[in-house]
Amino acid sequence: MTFRALDGADLRTASVALVIGGMMWGLYWIPVRHFVDQGLDGPWPGIVMYTSALIVLTPFLMRERQALLKDWRGLIFSGMFTGAAFSLFTISLVYTDVVRSILLFYLTPVWGTILGMVFLGERLGPARVLGLLCGLGGMFIVLGGEQGFPWPRNTGDWLALISGITWAMGSLGLYRTSGISVPGQVFAFVSGALVLSLLSVPFGGGLASSEAVGEMVIRIGPVALLSVLYTLPMFFLTIWPATKLTPARVGLLLMSEVVVGLISAAVFSGEPFGMREALGAALIVSAAFLEVMRG
Repeated sequence: MTFRALDGADLRTASVALVIGGMMWGLYWIPVRHFVDQGLDGPWPGIVMYTSALIVLTPFLMRERQALLKDWRGLIFSGMFTGAAFSLFTISLVYTDVVRSILLFYLTPVWGTILGMVFLGERLGPARVLGLLCGLGGMFIVLGGEQGFPWPRNTGDWLALISGITWAMGSLGLYRTSGISVPGQVFAFVSGALVLSLLSVPFGGGLASSEAVGEMVIRIGPVALLSVLYTLPMFFLTIWPATKLTPARVGLLLMSEVVVGLISAAVFSGEPFGMREALGAALIVSAAFLEVMRG
């Protein structure tokens, strides 16, 4: 298989778009926690948002259905892994701290670098090594201190870690199937997340009360549909760059989510943000900046 080389302008455009998408992901925990407060638990906040996104997205894909059916194998591969990552990450936000969920997910650059070296023949140059050291160093600083080594400590932590691994695999699939339209890739991404979330329902939390389901649908339905105005642009700003950039680069650039997630969690949920978090965030931003400039 032959992989394309982007010119400098296209590479930077995709990189900047991905940084913006990552920043949007840094606020994604807010609607998730909102739905938890409304009585949804486990995979249900994700199921509500994925279903809403598909309702809005599907009509725009009708003209592409033949092309999508032709490339169904690639769509299933990328959708299965990226969707699994999205679903697991969403569920992790229900069961662990926002900071831990985001940072454990962002061991992604390690997995992405390994996959890039094995499947894409990438070389581990000095700039990539420095970016990895900055990113991982920042995460260890934020999760270190009194908490010790940042090892998963609960179900949410483990789900966040596994979601990072599956995202690295899924981003490799996106990169290798870039001929498929971006709306089609987003459809596969959201569909994969919905399927995995539905399969996880027996193992996770449920609705607050079966008697209140009808009332709950009326209460959260409008908010769920409004959430599409945020989630769909976020999906496109994540998936389109991932079809242009290698998995390791994607993992590093998405670290912009970490900074926004840390600050927003401190402001809106009372999670700590002091000198340690500020230093860690600065290192993580440096990793993304180095990767953009490496272009």
